Parts: sequence; structure tokens; C-alpha cells
Amino acid sequence: MMGALASGQAYAQEDNDRVFQLGKVVVQSNLERDAPLGESAVSQEKMQAFDLRDVGAAVSVQPGVSVSAGGARNEQMVYVRGFDSRQVPLFLDGIPQYVPYDGYVDFTRFTTMDLSEIRVAKGAASLLYGPNIMGGAINLVSRKPVKEFEGEFRAGYATGDQRYSALNVGTNQGNWYLQAGLSWSGERTFPLGRGFEDQKPRPTDTGDTRSNASQRDKKASFKLGITPNATDEYVIGYVNQKGQKDNPVYTGVNDAKLGQRYWRWPYWDKESLYFLSSTQLGENNTLKTRVYEDKYSNGLDMYSDGQYATLTGPTSEYSDRTRGAALEWVNSSLDNHELHFALHYKEDTHRDPKPAGTEHYKDVTTSLAFEDRIALGDLWQLRVGASHERRKAKEAHNFETGDTDATNGLLELGYDWSEAMQVYGSVAYKTRFPTIKDRYSSRMGYAQPNPDLKPEHAIHYELGLRGQPWEGAQLESALFLSQVRDMIQSTVIQAPGCDKYRPVGFCDQATNVGKARQMGVELSLQQQFSAQWTGGLAYTYLNRRNQSDPDVKLVDTPAHRLFAHLSWKPSAQWEVMGSVETESGRYYSYANSKGDQIYEKTPGFALLGLKGIWRPNSDITLEAGVRNLGDKLYQYKEGYPMPGRVWFVGGSYRF
Repeated sequence: MMGALASGQAYAQEDNDRVFQLGKVVVQSNLERDAPLGESAVSQEKMQAFDLRDVGAAVSVQPGVSVSAGGARNEQMVYVRGFDSRQVPLFLDGIPQYVPYDGYVDFTRFTTMDLSEIRVAKGAASLLYGPNIMGGAINLVSRKPVKEFEGEFRAGYATGDQRYSALNVGTNQGNWYLQAGLSWSGERTFPLGRGFEDQKPRPTDTGDTRSNASQRDKKASFKLGITPNATDEYVIGYVNQKGQKDNPVYTGVNDAKLGQRYWRWPYWDKESLYFLSSTQLGENNTLKTRVYEDKYSNGLDMYSDGQYATLTGPTSEYSDRTRGAALEWVNSSLDNHELHFALHYKEDTHRDPKPAGTEHYKDVTTSLAFEDRIALGDLWQLRVGASHERRKAKEAHNFETGDTDATNGLLELGYDWSEAMQVYGSVAYKTRFPTIKDRYSSRMGYAQPNPDLKPEHAIHYELGLRGQPWEGAQLESALFLSQVRDMIQSTVIQAPGCDKYRPVGFCDQATNVGKARQMGVELSLQQQFSAQWTGGLAYTYLNRRNQSDPDVKLVDTPAHRLFAHLSWKPSAQWEVMGSVETESGRYYSYANSKGDQIYEKTPGFALLGLKGIWRPNSDITLEAGVRNLGDKLYQYKEGYPMPGRVWFVGGSYRF
């Protein structure tokens, strides 16, 4: 048994070594201090333990994070302390991944099986990430091989004809390495929870499984690295994602404005090519670079009815492209200081193919950032930073081009309360530039564009405690408060050309009128009770208030959310894991038959999970279990039910 335990510990250390350090934006300081104290990580070990195969599911086990899935576009959204993915952008090895047009991204499309970890940074996220990190940043860190030859194969099957498989292989030859991965996942449908009923006058979902709910994702990744010496590294990376998804039809009775959308996306594709490097210049200087090109395209087919046989028009499609570079200089020549200077350049292009591909938009965003990490004696640490960002509209179809700028700053102070515990506090001022869609979209005739939109602003305050409070425990806790100003909200104005709005002559328009307060508590505690028993929990309390108009609720986030788990290992070969995910209801809005905006709450829920694991040896893992054991009927968005009870089996082989 001790041999098996030692083998498991060796694998855990190897997994930690496989974290691609160059893919991190912020790494451990040369001053032997941790990365920013408010930044945490979800390891590959944790993703496999809880079957977290897409990024949204993976980050949702962290305190302060919640997801919203389903909806009119069947997209999974992530919220960090109430900030959405436009304000908390997604990165891969430090390369921006969000769609230039609207700033959003469907997190379900990003699988985790070729990652080493996912880093979640919140209000005081490092300014070295670049522009638009008003609420934080999420960085997907790829793998790096540690052996001359290594690999892993994973596969599984679940209720609803859900299948997945993944192969990752790598080699590390000392002065160069190669990492490659292939993955495939898909499902035909998913089971509906106990008591489900389609409430529409003409139901489309009358069986036990969800109609028009299939999806499929394929992904190939490749990374070649050269390490000519102990300090320098040069890497070329490539990722190709191809997705397809259907859009389950709304099943509620509230939203009279929504209507029925018989939609399918025949393709949702993304391609990233990037170069990363780190070069030591003398004893006290390091130069880091990031150069990248990212392409995104999708197509939407709209059908006349639930038979999905007759299209109402041609495929709606558009394509986006991002090109950019970042240059970072690190200097440690001053005693007890580590200085970082970063320059970012990002060019976003959106092409709308209707009519005849004539609508072109291009934004160029630049950022100059500075951070200094300072050791104040043996017990105190200080991080101070500032950045200035500018966004220029180079092309804007028929609109006049222009530019805007913003300045950001942060201050973080940490204290080593004991050898195992740290206390910290931070304050940060962050901004987000409005997207191309925010400024120029007419929302199919329902809205008036506003090219003069200004950036949103947020001031973040945080007080936290983390470390090992007692033997076998790992604690992270925080109190946080964010004040948002110039928040972009939709207001009703009188304007010509608003023929679809009721009453005619009035339009929605995005304006900088919003003020909001977002505050709460986070708690994460992991505990090793004995050699056989481990457990943990992640709890969030979030209070969001629209201060500019309290009658307009802030939607899609629960006030309370808890994820907890317990594991029992009766022997080295066997393990039983149980988990519970529970949250209170969340506000949603809909328009009634009179056009009035109504706010209601979805019911809260609790989901139970159970899994058994057998490891016949250190290389093979077999598992079987159930998600949503109680077959609970729940939803994140009204009218879009989530999966009921799902049985699954899976396994992995490491070589």
C-alpha cells in the first residue's frame, strides 16, 4: 500500500511539473514570494477527479465563480464575483481567446483534457494580462512534458449517448520538447429531470430527453519548445477547435417577446497560432514575448419549425480575427524589487457578411503596464502597478472612427501572519472598453447604435486570508467589494428608424448610465482528515445591487452557492467520492405581452453526485458514477431545463 501511495505522490509531483510555466502570465516571484494573493488555480488532477471536461464546469468549483447555461443561444457563461466574460476575459497561455465582436465566449466549447491547470484571477488581477480585465481574468495553461516519452488516453460514455475521448502525448529531450493532444466529445441529447413539463401551448419537448440538444467538439493542440539552456525558452503553439451545436427550444410560458427559435449552429470554429519566449539578459534582466493570431468563425441556421427541414433564409455567418503581441521586461537589479514593464498590442477585426460582406470593423487596443513586487523585510510584501490603455476604431462601416483611453492601478499588501498563513489586502481600479457590438449593433432594428460609448470602471476592495490554519487543512477566504461606474446598460430613447420597437419611434440604446455595487464573502477549505478521508468546500455569498435603478435587477447570478465533496479511500486501489452542488435562485427578466420588463427568480436547487474509482495499478484508472443523483429538475435560465440524472463510466491509461 505504501508503494502505491508513493507512486500516487510521484504522479502528483509530475502533474505539477507538467504545468507550462511560460503559459502563465504571472509566475512565482524571484523574491521567493507567491503570485498575486487573490489568484487561484484548478489543477488537472481536480478536473479529472470531478469530471470537469469543459472550462465553465472546471472554474465553477472555485469560490466566487458561477455559471449560467442554456438560454436563447445555448451558451455557457461564467461570472466571477458578478462580472461576466466581457469583463473577465479568457486567455490560453496568456493569449486572448474571447470573440472580438461581442467579447463573449461559449465556455462549453473549450475542453480541459489537454490543460495542466486553469488560473482564476479576480479584482486585483495583474495588469500584465493586458487590457479589459475589469473584473479579473481566466487563463488556461497547457501541458509541458517531463519525460522522454509520456502519454495519457481517456475515454468515457454517459446517458444521452454522451461520449468523449482524448489522447495526449509528449516528449522532453532536454534542450527541446514536444506536446500534442487530440480530443473529441459529443452528445445526442440529455435526460430531463423528474417532473419536467413543456409549458408552451404547442410543446416541442414531450419525451424523457431534451430535443434538439446535440453538440460535438473536436480539438487538436500542438506545442514545440526549445530550451537551449537553464533560463531561456522558445515555444510555438497551435490549437484548432471545431464545434457544432443545436439550440434546445424555450419551454417556459413567461417570455412573450422571445418566441420560438428553431436554431442550429453547423459550425463553431476557432484556430490559434502563437509564439512565446523568455530570454535571460545578463544576471538581472529577462525579456518575454507573446505573438499570436486567433481566428473565429461560426454559422447559424434558422428553421421554420421543430422538424428542422425548412430554412427561413441562408446561413447567418460571420468571422472574426485577432492579431497581437506583448513584450514584457523583468528587472531585478534593485534590492528587494522585481520590476515588470509590459507593452500590449491587439488588433481585432470583425466582418459581417450581410449585406454581401460589406460591413467591416477594426479596433486597435494598446496597453503600457508597470508592476513592482517589493519585499518589505521578511514578513511584508507589496505589489503596486499602473497601466494606460488606448483603443482606436480603425474601421467602423458607416460610422465615424474615434478613440478612447483609460488608466488603471492596483495596490496589494501581504503579511506573513505565521509560517503557514498569509493575510492580504488589495485595492484596484480597472476598466473595460465597450465591444464592437456594444457600440455599433442595431439589434436587428430594436436598438440605436452608440459609437461614443465610454469605458466601464470598477474599484475593487479585498481583504483575504490564506494558508494552512491547522494540520491537513488548506484555507482561502476573502471579503470583497466592487463599485462599478459608467456601467453599460440599455435605455429607451426616441429616434428615427426604430420600426420594430413598440411603440414605434423608440429604441433601446447602450449608454454609460449604470452604477452597481457587488460585495460578498468567499470561503474555500480543503481538509485531509486521515489517510482514508479527505473533503472540502467552496462557498460564495454575493450581493449585487443596481444603484442607478434598484428596480432593474442584476440577473444570472445566485446570492449563495456551495460546492462540497468528500472522498473515502478504503485501500490504495479503491476510492468513493461524493459531492453536492447547491445554490439559491437567481433573477431573470422577461417581457410580458404589454412589453413591460418583469423580474422573477428561478428556484434554488441541490445536486448530488457519486462516483466509484478503481485503480488496479498506478497507470490505469476506471470509474463509474452518477450526476444529479436525485434527478432534480433545475435551470439556470427560465424555460431552459438542465440535465436530470446522468449515469457515466470512464477510464484513463497513463504511459
